[in-house]
Amino acid sequence: MTSIAKYTTLRAAVVQAGAVPFNTEACVDKAVRLIGEAAALGAKVILFPEAFIPGYPKGLNYGLVVGARDAAGREEFRLYFDAAIDVPGTQTQRLGEAAAANGTYVVIGVIERERGTCYCTVLFFGPDGRLLGKHRKLMPTALERMIWGFGDGSTLTAVESPYGRIGSVICWENYMPMLRMAMYSKDVALYCAPTADDRDTWLSTMQHVALEGRCFVLTACQFLRKEDFPDTVRVSLGDSPDAVLMRGGSAIISPLGKVLAGPHFGSETILTAVLDLNDIGRGKFDFDVAGHYSRPDVFQLIVNEAPMLAVVPKAKD
Repeated sequence: MTSIAKYTTLRAAVVQAGAVPFNTEACVDKAVRLIGEAAALGAKVILFPEAFIPGYPKGLNYGLVVGARDAAGREEFRLYFDAAIDVPGTQTQRLGEAAAANGTYVVIGVIERERGTCYCTVLFFGPDGRLLGKHRKLMPTALERMIWGFGDGSTLTAVESPYGRIGSVICWENYMPMLRMAMYSKDVALYCAPTADDRDTWLSTMQHVALEGRCFVLTACQFLRKEDFPDTVRVSLGDSPDAVLMRGGSAIISPLGKVLAGPHFGSETILTAVLDLNDIGRGKFDFDVAGHYSRPDVFQLIVNEAPMLAVVPKAKD
């Protein structure tokens, strides 16, 4: 079913800011403040980077080598695990209150804790403060697989808004063609791509996604220095405390690939742009990847959106 936007324009914002790594409450405090600052600029949809609460552990190796772990690394993981948040929980309540106080949609990357596992998750909050849904990263990249669990198809989420559907695909999930196709099939208008990738090549990826999906793409990355991490963890990247570990690159892109804001490198900032939502329909005129350009007689994608549980209680007779 097609989602028709109630409004024809929207001011959207991407927040490029560093977390306070391993300090959950400080991260939430910063997020609440930045939600207010972005809303003061007129933003009605606000995107934060990947793992903003309690931080993306850039430069940590947790003492891992193939076939062995060290005690210090186990303690570093415990600190990270303890800093992760419950969803829902007290931190999500505060984020929802901030969204409601400012009348905005907020899309934010967090590390979610469930039982003994952490997940790289994106949360969606509505302007009434409700937690509208979440997306868990399906495929953590490289060493991320040792600290984060794998999401399943049950959180391929697209939430309704008066600006069209809002969805999120995290960092290198954007290099998974089948995942992108699954999201396009949900008629996502505002495709949110929180990331930790600050390379020059990221912008071209985001432009490709915008053109492929004929959607607006919002991407947010942190600006982070080595000195932002606590002394209780070992950061192996960077030669000095002020070494930049993530330099940003946040941007907003139109459905025809035009860069509307950014990319910005080298400092914290809030980027905004006014989106002409009619550009989505204009773009679909000659390309709708999940519709008239899809050729389902040749190609079909099967998506399992059922939750995959380790323990399934047998129904009582």
